[in-house]
Amino acid sequence: MPIDANKVLARAYFTAFLERDEAWWQRHIAPDFVRHDPGLDFTVRGPEGVRRLGEVLHGGISEMKLPIDEVIAEGDRVLVRLRVRGRHTGDLMGLPASGRSIDIAVMDLFRIVDRRLVEHWALLDNLGLLKQLGALPA
Repeated sequence: MPIDANKVLARAYFTAFLERDEAWWQRHIAPDFVRHDPGLDFTVRGPEGVRRLGEVLHGGISEMKLPIDEVIAEGDRVLVRLRVRGRHTGDLMGLPASGRSIDIAVMDLFRIVDRRLVEHWALLDNLGLLKQLGALPA
């Protein structure tokens, strides 16, 4: 798959995530897809895992936006540098709703095989998030 097509697929993942587009997930996320994310207390595998991740994040963050700053691709890998923005209006990582705004940096690296996402490494500014939510001193 050409690198540009991989970049388009990685970008589309974030649109599908925001829209909770399960049909897109079934078409473009491999059944054995895995997300490596040290900030989660559960495993994200396949489209069902992405659905669960969506339930957790959408449940804790309203008005979510995922503006993409940069997309870089090489071979079967695509790196996306973006932000998670929204309002903390529900339980998130065990923290009750604070009503505070969230704006954190994220780096997502995807591996793509046969036009499907097969692996995802996620690094979020969890320390910044905890400070913004008031769980840690700013």
